[in-house]
Amino acid sequence: MKKNIIVISLVAVAAVIVMIVVGRLTRKTDLSLLFSEVKHGDFEIVVTTTGELQAENSTDIKGPDGLQSRNIRFGGIKIQDLIPEGTEVREGDYIATLDKSSADNTYKEELDNQEKYETALLKIELDTTITLGDLRDDLVNLKFAMEEAQITLEQSKYEPPTTIRQAQISLEKAKRAYEQALSNYDLKVKQAAADMKEAELTLAKQRRKVEELESLLAQFIVRAPASGMVIYKREWDGSKREVGSEINAWDPVVATLPDLTAMISKTYVNEIDISKVKPGQKVRLTVDAFPDRSYTGVVSDVANIGEQLPNTDAKVFEVITKVDGSDPILRPSMTTGNQIVTKTFSDVLYVPLECVFATSDSVPFVYKKNGTRQIVVLGESNENNVIVEQGLEAGEMLYLTIPEGGDRFKQVGTELVSVIKEREQMKRLEEDRIRKEAERIKAEREKAMQDMDPRARQFMQNLTPEQRSQMRKMREGGGQTQNSASQPSQGNQQETVKPRTDSGKEVQQQKGSEDGSKKREAKPDSQTVESKE
Repeated sequence: MKKNIIVISLVAVAAVIVMIVVGRLTRKTDLSLLFSEVKHGDFEIVVTTTGELQAENSTDIKGPDGLQSRNIRFGGIKIQDLIPEGTEVREGDYIATLDKSSADNTYKEELDNQEKYETALLKIELDTTITLGDLRDDLVNLKFAMEEAQITLEQSKYEPPTTIRQAQISLEKAKRAYEQALSNYDLKVKQAAADMKEAELTLAKQRRKVEELESLLAQFIVRAPASGMVIYKREWDGSKREVGSEINAWDPVVATLPDLTAMISKTYVNEIDISKVKPGQKVRLTVDAFPDRSYTGVVSDVANIGEQLPNTDAKVFEVITKVDGSDPILRPSMTTGNQIVTKTFSDVLYVPLECVFATSDSVPFVYKKNGTRQIVVLGESNENNVIVEQGLEAGEMLYLTIPEGGDRFKQVGTELVSVIKEREQMKRLEEDRIRKEAERIKAEREKAMQDMDPRARQFMQNLTPEQRSQMRKMREGGGQTQNSASQPSQGNQQETVKPRTDSGKEVQQQKGSEDGSKKREAKPDSQTVESKE
């Protein structure tokens, strides 16, 4: 009995000790959830997006050569068969089969035309032979008539003058008839030669067309131009080109063979954040397929023109990030997480966004653990934290939520209100300036489009996003050569800013130069080429 009492007592004591320890740990946890410390160090502003891996360079697997020939006109050619995406192939391996039905019909029609032209040439040759033969017979007969008239004239020298004169006239007529027939024969020979030449040229042109069609039909079995992994070509709307899709003379690519040693991440940034993104900024990347791996890269290209993706209402801008180094496990179409570091601040104070509150007139403040409401001057922010330029010190503890009796906390830092109001006024003025500048640029562009040749304007309006991107890259590629001497390297585009301290020292900023926006007009060349065989 006594043993049982002792055991029960020990169990009760242990339970009390456990309750005390758990209570203290819970209280510490609760305190850690209620408060946050003002931290000091480096601060990054990051634009986070989702992208897709692509090869920077790739070899196109194209349909038949000669689709743009002026002798052949095809519409869309359907892909009848295509090997699975991701297949490893070697040079010369089978890739796809194209639908020949339309091409076969065209080939048969052209063969019929060739036979028709061959028959026409043969008919011209036969007609020419018969016609020239008759003319040669007539020349022989006229020559005999002229000789007979000459003999008659010679025999009439003892005849009366009237008879002699009649013989002379007959000879003159015979000579004139012979000469006219001879001249007519020469013209007929030249005419026949021209007709035959024209028929021969027409037939030769038709034979070339048939030969081109035969060569073209032989290429409807598409083979790999090099070794690599087959990746399906993407359409302008993002869908993949597969069985049933069409190729044409202006876009004959069936699939691609990417160079996996140099990869890029293609992503889209919304119009709110695009002004922060510049070429040369550093990027941290992750790949969903390999969450334990991380990569780095650099923004290589930022679109100047926004676009609207399918099934979305928001306007976005294409951003290309070049991935540093290479990794054999990376494959095109893998999903990436991109963190674009747009700015880096060193030696600053920052707090969580949850710690910051605002008065009715938008003056920011924080609740300090010492029971005061501190007005603060805020700087830039990222997704989680915000820089505090004035009003706090490192290590101070702040409430993450409105504390009980927070309205009774003593308010301090009222001298910072004037600084906050002044900054808000400057910010509004800057926003007005930017808005007016954007309106001016928009008006100039609209005027330029109105002044543009109607055909050029229609051409520009009908461009797909991919074509606009290619034209932009071509223009920028030409401008980089001219401006390379005056522009700094892209590695310096990222901004490093050192803000003012609590004592009111001025903010020191070291910013990389940014390329100014350049307005260009693209006018397509229109040429009319007339070919004459």
